[in-house]
Amino acid sequence: MRLTFSTILVLCAALAGAAPLAHAERLKDLASIAGVRQNQLSGYGIVVGLDGTGDQTSQTPFTVQSIQAMLQQKGVNLPPGTQLQLKNVAAVMVTSSLPAFAQPGQTIDITVSSIGNAKSLRGGTLLMTPLHGADGQVYAMAQGNVLVGGVGAQAGGAQVQVNHLSVGKISNGATVERAVASNLGADNQIRLELKETDFSTAARVVEAINDQFGPGIATALDGRVIRVRTPSSSDQRVAFIGHLENININRGRDSAKVIMNARTGSVVMNQAVMLEDCAISHGNLTVTVGAETNVSQPAPGSLGGTAVTRNSTVDVKKEPGRVLMVKGGASLAEVVKAMNAIGTTPQDLLAILQALKAAGALRAELEII
Repeated sequence: MRLTFSTILVLCAALAGAAPLAHAERLKDLASIAGVRQNQLSGYGIVVGLDGTGDQTSQTPFTVQSIQAMLQQKGVNLPPGTQLQLKNVAAVMVTSSLPAFAQPGQTIDITVSSIGNAKSLRGGTLLMTPLHGADGQVYAMAQGNVLVGGVGAQAGGAQVQVNHLSVGKISNGATVERAVASNLGADNQIRLELKETDFSTAARVVEAINDQFGPGIATALDGRVIRVRTPSSSDQRVAFIGHLENININRGRDSAKVIMNARTGSVVMNQAVMLEDCAISHGNLTVTVGAETNVSQPAPGSLGGTAVTRNSTVDVKKEPGRVLMVKGGASLAEVVKAMNAIGTTPQDLLAILQALKAAGALRAELEII
């Protein structure tokens, strides 16, 4: 069946003004389009014009070699045996990212970093430097005045250094010379790649796309990649993808996870992680976690109904010879909060969480960073 994408685009425009779904996320925040990405560039260059803060040439011979090679290209031949004493020159690495679909003539920002022993790049000028991609081809040419931020003066005139003086930036310091070939829309289809593998989210993305654009438009290849059919013309394809990215998706719930920072004692949970029945004894730490069931019965003849609520109670003490009792259904968040309230050390928290996981009482993935 042939699809009428012009009708689909009209439908997208009508849906664009609709209110977003509750607790929904845009598709562009959950997935990226295969092939639409940045490409890293780097190059070796020379910064000149420094105020005596350049490389010490006795310890960085590559700086001298670079200057000699540059002078020869400019037609300046130094006498054999000449020993250059350069204080205003520094060898640097120039790095940048080439945006997707960047075209020759556009400019990009670059970062200049010293690779020698220069004290500062402030006030220097980067000479023309080719920036190469992973394939060895030149994709941009960089040049300009290096800006080193983070240097100021106090009221008394004393200089304050708040960052590294050996790294600087040049806004729009590189000009794109070569475009990266793109196969976006090849065979009238694109591939959406979820940022995290999740079969339930992939299924919901396919369902949402097909609900708005018609059956068969989207097909899940696995728990991460989704194939989407697109219009054949480039202008309709761009409009189609633009509307596609703004579809609201109710993503699936993430797997239960607890992240513990062993250095700071921080505990982060991505959802309400519950504990099974268990008992732990750890030093002189005593924590009792329970739940109370409250039943509210309305008066006879009233319009209200019977309400049942469960309130968690946490009691924490430091007493020797006691056992940490945890009842099933208790929230790990409440236990951790209570232990932190009495100044429990990160080592205690780590030991208890590891014991809970080993005993099978913690129904979540425990990650220690």
